[in-house]
Amino acid sequence: MINYNELTVPEATRLQQELKAAVKVIPYTGPLHYVAGADISFNKFSTTVYAGIVLLAFPSLVPIGYSLVKKEVLFPYVPGFLAFREVPALLDAWEQLPVKPDILVVDGHGIAHPRRMGIASHFGVLANQPSIGSAKKKLFGIYEEPGPEKGSYTPLTDKKGEQLGNVLRSKNKVKPIFVSPGHLVDIPGSLEILEKCLKGYRLPEPTRLAHNAVNQFRLGEIPAGWTAL
Repeated sequence: MINYNELTVPEATRLQQELKAAVKVIPYTGPLHYVAGADISFNKFSTTVYAGIVLLAFPSLVPIGYSLVKKEVLFPYVPGFLAFREVPALLDAWEQLPVKPDILVVDGHGIAHPRRMGIASHFGVLANQPSIGSAKKKLFGIYEEPGPEKGSYTPLTDKKGEQLGNVLRSKNKVKPIFVSPGHLVDIPGSLEILEKCLKGYRLPEPTRLAHNAVNQFRLGEIPAGWTAL
């Protein structure tokens, strides 16, 4: 893989455009026995990144274990290019997984990105992995607020009306989440799978558990490496 620490932002832009050509937004028709959630924790002014991937059985969403990695990165904190800080550490965490998931849910965007290359798409292409982006905030696009009840959703589109994903109310009367395909999954499939990953919280269970694990790791409460549960 290209050393992201040596890239300039214009070079990163060109790489995103190259990777975009490899993204496949297509229906997922494979098995669905395992899902995983991926998240990152870092201070924007620090070179240290903490990455975590939690593996879960599906559809029970019972956690099987987690993979945690600490990595130094030099690519700057630039909105729209966070994958260049996050993907190398996530790839290291991915390599530690004894079982690869059928679907990876990433805390971040898929194609709902100015260049259609959010972290879920970026990682999905590099790992050749079906992936979905589930973000807490909008990065790009236009939408109408979904209804207040859990399960309500509205399309997220660009200015030309092309759909990029959906804005989903994942819990009654809480802020919605932004769901978009990363790679090897389509827009309806991303929403359908993500809805099956909800377990009473705003965040889907895979990324909720990954968020918790990576922050415990950052605080020194749990160790690096793979830990079975």
